[in-house]
Amino acid sequence: MAEEHDAGLAKRLAISASAKAGRGATADFHAAFAGLAEAMPIQVDRIPFAELAGWAFHPGTGNLVHDTGRFFTVESIEVRIPDAVVPGWSQPIINQPEVGILGILVKEFGGVLHCLMQAKAEPGNCNGVQLSPTVQATHSNYTRVHGGRRVPYLEYFLDADAHQVVADVLQSEQGSWFYRKRNRNMVIEVTGPVEVLDGFCWLTIGQLHQLLGQDNLLNMDSRTVLSCLPFTGEALESVFAADTEDLRAAAIRSYHELSPSRHSTREVLSWITAARSRGDVRTRRIPLAEVTGWTRDATAITHDSGQFFRIIAVDVQAGSRERTSWTQPMLEPVEVGVVAFLVKSIAGVLHVLVNACIEPGYLDVVELAPTVQCCPGNYAHLAPEARPPFLDAVLDTPPERILFDTVLSEEGGRFFAARNRYLVVEADDDEHEPPPPDFRWLTLHQLVGLLRHSHYVNVQARSLIACLHGLSARHSAVVQPANGGRR
Repeated sequence: MAEEHDAGLAKRLAISASAKAGRGATADFHAAFAGLAEAMPIQVDRIPFAELAGWAFHPGTGNLVHDTGRFFTVESIEVRIPDAVVPGWSQPIINQPEVGILGILVKEFGGVLHCLMQAKAEPGNCNGVQLSPTVQATHSNYTRVHGGRRVPYLEYFLDADAHQVVADVLQSEQGSWFYRKRNRNMVIEVTGPVEVLDGFCWLTIGQLHQLLGQDNLLNMDSRTVLSCLPFTGEALESVFAADTEDLRAAAIRSYHELSPSRHSTREVLSWITAARSRGDVRTRRIPLAEVTGWTRDATAITHDSGQFFRIIAVDVQAGSRERTSWTQPMLEPVEVGVVAFLVKSIAGVLHVLVNACIEPGYLDVVELAPTVQCCPGNYAHLAPEARPPFLDAVLDTPPERILFDTVLSEEGGRFFAARNRYLVVEADDDEHEPPPPDFRWLTLHQLVGLLRHSHYVNVQARSLIACLHGLSARHSAVVQPANGGRR
């Protein structure tokens, strides 16, 4: 019975992914979303640290903390990785130990699953309002520590057993900016009536895949939840024709558990476990007052080189939020990053090149990251051989081999104007064969399987997996960038 249910669910997900229109056309959504954005003004002003209300630098540790002891703290870590290009450093980091909920409610209309999404204003969004999951809330927020309004639809996720659970897994967030941060990624199906509140709308998975191709529209939390959907090759093949030899057909076959893979899942798990067992990574929490190479003035904490990121303070006025005004610290990157998957067809099956990546804030040392994940400017002062593998291959790729190219925002509640250029690039047949030891070619079926478990696939890779879900369901293998390709 369970297998039959899983097969039925997978086919229903594939049908929704094929639906380019749902309860309304995507054009109608854009018109409505523009109106919602106008109705949700948010004003964010940089302020000196001294003007933070409810926040202060602790007199002993120097950590930036909230008066309640909740929400999060800005503290520091000291990192030692002996064999790395930079073997040791210290840095500020956000410590938010509580587990939040990122949840999408799904419901069938006319035999097609729809996702309940909300237009949400976040202080760090470069454009104010983006499309977020049904529920996007930290534990402090949904327990109303801030004294604000209740979080709509939260009850469906707190009482998940009363409904159909489509996905439910703890996943990490940015391991260079967060210390062991995790959120519960959930998709819950309901069958009864659901009141659609102002600012919310029903969209098919296919419509969401279309919206992923637009800059800074579908937020990071939406992307990570969508990546956890249990797509299968058998279901996709039953809905989408895959009898050609193009990359889209190879992508659909890549979801099938019976398709050949470069490495068995057993070999992949052993490779990850070996990377985590090396024991040469040392991360130690230290007071912010003891961080070296960073300078604090009245308005920011910055690295002495001017690179990486800065800690700033902001004042927020947002009438549409659970609380309408507040101040808070935020982390602001200094540049737009590059996040990319190299992909290629191996024996007619799409494979993705992943990196077993060490980040100091991970709970389990190593997670699978995209082929490239970096801010290129951070390497300007280092020798050329210190540049990340495949970065130049990605940046120098001719437009005809770029399958996806969109600038997407990162989490807007803690990061200020954090954006990455997300790419999916077709690799040359002979490009870096075999790849370096900390890289492996995996199928989409293997990645979807790993996403059923915690701490295997990092948040940047999850965003790109959501984009690959969309590529597989499109009528053409190539998603032409709306901007014609960035250079």
